[in-house]
Order: sequence, then C-alpha cells, then structure tokens
Amino acid sequence: MSKTKNPKRQKLRNNEYYDFQKVQDDLYEKSQNGCIFKNLMDKIVSEANILLAYRNIKKNTGSNTKGTDGKTIANLAKLETKDLVMLVRNKLQNFQPQKIRRVEIPKPNGKTRPLGIPTISDRLVQQCILQVMEPICEAKFYKHSYGFRPLRSTKHAIARAYHLAQKANLHYVVDVDIKGFFDNIDHGKLLKQIWSLGIRDKTLIAIISKLLKAEIEGIGIPTKGTPQGGIISPLLANIALNEYDHWIKSQWEEMITRYQYIPQVKASGLLYNDNKIRALKRTKLKEVYIVRYADDFKLFCRNHTDAVKIFEATKKWLKERLKLEISPEKSKIVNLRKNYSDFLGIKLKVTKKKKDKNNRDKFVVQSQIGNKAYQQMVARVREYAKKMQKPKDNKGSKAVNAYNSYILGVHNYYNCATHCNLDFSKIAFITRATLKNRLPLRKKNANDKIPKYMEKSYGDSKQLRFLYETPMLPIGYIQHQKQMNFSQKSIYVSKDREEIHQNQKAISTSDLRYLVENPIQGESAEYNDNCVSLFVGQYGKCYVTEKSLNISEMHCHHKKPRALGGTDEYKNLVLIEEDIHRLVHLTKDETIAEYVRKLGLSTKELEKVNRLRKQANMQEICF
Repeated sequence: MSKTKNPKRQKLRNNEYYDFQKVQDDLYEKSQNGCIFKNLMDKIVSEANILLAYRNIKKNTGSNTKGTDGKTIANLAKLETKDLVMLVRNKLQNFQPQKIRRVEIPKPNGKTRPLGIPTISDRLVQQCILQVMEPICEAKFYKHSYGFRPLRSTKHAIARAYHLAQKANLHYVVDVDIKGFFDNIDHGKLLKQIWSLGIRDKTLIAIISKLLKAEIEGIGIPTKGTPQGGIISPLLANIALNEYDHWIKSQWEEMITRYQYIPQVKASGLLYNDNKIRALKRTKLKEVYIVRYADDFKLFCRNHTDAVKIFEATKKWLKERLKLEISPEKSKIVNLRKNYSDFLGIKLKVTKKKKDKNNRDKFVVQSQIGNKAYQQMVARVREYAKKMQKPKDNKGSKAVNAYNSYILGVHNYYNCATHCNLDFSKIAFITRATLKNRLPLRKKNANDKIPKYMEKSYGDSKQLRFLYETPMLPIGYIQHQKQMNFSQKSIYVSKDREEIHQNQKAISTSDLRYLVENPIQGESAEYNDNCVSLFVGQYGKCYVTEKSLNISEMHCHHKKPRALGGTDEYKNLVLIEEDIHRLVHLTKDETIAEYVRKLGLSTKELEKVNRLRKQANMQEICF
C-alpha cells in the first residue's frame, strides 16, 4: 500500500477493512459506562482481530527485526491465512512467551537505552491483545495524556503546554523525571490497575503476567518493568501512570465544591468549568494541571509555593503508590518568566509582551529547539555531508534523498517552536562550511524541476541547491506553525470518527467484507491481505480498463511472476479483469489479436498491458 502520512490514521482504516471497528466501539462505550469485562479472550482470538493484528504490524519497520528465534514478519507472511489464525490461537491456549532479545541503543549522552525485542509471533499475540484492551483503557485514560494513544502526538502535548503557560498564566512548572520508568514498573501493582479498569478476564490477566515475566536472553526473568520494544509496553506504561494522572486531576480539576457547577460548552465543542474554577481560586487549594507524554510530564502551577508543595507530594505519591523514584538531578521547579523548561525536544519560557485590558502584564510563550536536539542536529547534518560526499550509489541521489528525508522530518517536528526559524538559520550557518567544502553544490536553474512536496514548502526559497542533479532541501528555510490543542475526539465514537476519517465510500462495503471473509485458499496471509489493500487502493476498479471489478471474477496478478523471483508484496501485485489477465500471459499472436479485438482496448490501455507483459518477461504487443 502507498505510504500513509499518518500511521495512526492508517490503523483506523485497517479497523474498518476488517470490520473490527464495531467491536472496539462497543468495548469503548461499555467501558465508559463502567462495565466489567470477563470474556475478552473470544474477541482476542477472533479471525478478524488476528488478521487485523497482522496487517497492523506488517508495515512496522520493527517487523523486520529478528527475535531470539531468528524470524521476522516474512516468516508469518508465507503462512496461509488459516494457518496464521491457528498459530495465534494455539499459542494462546497455553501461552508461554519465548525469550526476549536484548539490544542496547546508544543515547546522545553516551549511555545506552535497553530494548527488549520479543519474537515476531509473540509480537503478533501482543498486537491482538492490544487491539481489544486499548478501547477499554482509552475510555478511562486522562484526556491530557498524549503519549502512544490514537491520533494524539507530541505536538498536542506541546500545544497544551503552550496553552497553560500563555492562556492560563501558569508560569511555575514542576519538571519530573522518573528514574528508569519502564524498567521499574511494579508487576503486581500494574495487574491490579488493569483489574481496576474493568478488565477482569482471568485468562487474559494471566497472559499479561507471563508477558511481563518473559525471560530476557542473557539476563534472566525480570521481577519488575516492562521491556521497551514490546508492542503492548506503551499501553501498559499509560495504565501504570493513569492513576497518577487522575490523582493530580483530583487535586484541582475534580475537587468537589459546595455548589455543583454545570460545564459550559464552547464553540469548539470542548467543556469548560469556568464558574467552578473561579470558585476554587477563592480557596487555599493548590492549582495544578498535568501534561503527560508517556513518562515525560510537567505540572503547571500558579505560584512557587504551590509548585513546592505539589513537587514534594508527587515524590511521596510515586514512591508509596507506584514504587517509583524520581531523579533529583533532572527534576526541578522552573519559573518560566526567568528560565527555560525542556519538553519533548522543545525548550519554552514566557516573555512579557504588553498590558492586557485590565492593565495587567501579558505574557506570551517563546520556544526554541532544545539544547540537546540542537547539538544532535548539527552533528547529523555533518554526518550526512560525509555520506553525500562519497555516496554508495553512482548517481548519489539516494544519499541526497536520505538527507532530504531527515531535513523534512526535523522541519515538520520543530516548526512548533516559535523561534524555529532563528534556530535553523543558526544551524545552517554553522554547517554551511561543511556542506560547501565537501559537496559540489550549485544553484537552481530556470529549467530545473523539483518534486511537488518540495515545490509547496520550499519552491520560493533562494537557499535551494542541487547536488548530483538532485534538489537538496535548505535546512535554514522554515516557518513557525501555530499548534492546535487536541480536539478530544475518539476513534471509538462513530460520530467523532466521521470528522477524522471518511469511510471508504468509493467501494462496496459488502465486496470488501467478502474479500476479508473469503481469503483465497492456498495463498499466503500476505497475498490475501494485500488483495484487500489493492481493492481499496484501486477503488474497486481494474488497473488497465478502470472499470468496476466483479468481485468473483477479478484476478490478482503478480507483476514479476513467482517463477522469476516475484513476491506477494503489495507493490508486486495488481488487480485486473479475468480477460485482461489472460491477455497479459498469452503467447500466440492469433489469440492475442483476438483478445485485443474482443476487449476493444484503447492505446492507453494497451500501453498498460504491455507494461505488465514487459515486467512478466513477455513480448510486447505491437499496435
């Protein structure tokens, strides 16, 4: 399938392909209403859930990483659909996780971050569990937790931090850093937290317990922690800290008042308790709000006294309730009027701008690229310069495109910093000599063409250069983009989902369901899954004639035949009409001429047929 701009939205489409969205919607609604779930295993081992899990993990880059058994997603792709389903069901009947491979990932500070990589079959099992547990947990999670959750991102967390600092004037921030959070999660406490969320299927709880205690190769059986690298680990981490989120919320937002104030609905659809907040401000309670992204979170307070109290209370609460300790060196209270506070690679503070209508000082957020991220960027640009100086490919375009991909990525992320243009200009100045001395750069000529994605954002830049006849993105050319707060809509509510993503209305839902429920026997899970993708990607039409395909007569053609080394991957397959498929493989001139007349193909359609014949190592049709 063509690459999607947003992998989280792609998962939403996948849910609809396999008709599992209704199941998740139902779990979410019941969880909101306080239901208890005791029979979740039936949903976990359902064929639709297993096939959806395979689809969700197969495109992950990590799916090609080997576990302790040496297998990758390619080994699962070869299995027939029924065999893939049975593999998961058999594993879950008496689940025993395989050993986890330990990998040390280097960190910028010279230290390493341990990753635990389960086997690919165990990752598939974890994905099956995740798809059923997530909607139940989502209904109970705090709304301002943004890490590893559907449709939420770091940008939403940053936008919320901006809002609290600038709009709410909360200028005292408690930065909390938990020591080795993922490695120190208490197993017993976590299982109790899962139980308290309403997940009380004892078989499932036992499976999760075994997953947590899976042996790590070369180290042994862990007594605490959840390995970073496991598919279900981010969800378990959010469950572990959800209790803390709600405790902070109870200290201010959910504090019971003498009068019951009805929330106001603003134009954006969000609820505001303005009257309640005004009443709370007349008390001596500590005003505090939390913004969290996984284990990285900040507490915003009104004054220094409140910040000190909530800081001490947090240390005690985390220690006593979750058995977690904070790092004294990295945890501190920051006055945003005087100093910067780092959050997700961005450093932010507030500066005085002007008086408001009540003649009070007005402060606005000023943010820049964090110091560590800034230094890393300078180093990475110089590394790419070396690679482009001596590229492995003859033309050098791959090396330039890899550099462009990196620059585009950092621009898209750090454009949320208000002073990003100044920071990137400095980076461009610092690295200019390296690029100029190492690379034969030239300016853009009038006849040079650049890709559409570059034209939109960089077409007007005079900094654009060409290297090996390939356009090279200017690192210093960027503009700040205002960040919007998360709308708090859920992918598990049909009304919200309509605004997020339109259903596939160009194709027949019944045809799509037929494809999913009736995989071609004898073919691999990869082949059948890609047939579904192709049917959607081609809008249910023939690749050659662009006529609507008859679901019972269409053929899935291998562009490069298996006999010549072709695979079942998406880019090697195409859906075409039965007669077109015959024409692609015909060898006799008379039969070919007969089919061309019979089908009445246009010049453009014959060109497509010849393209397929050429890829299949067949002689082209003369016309």
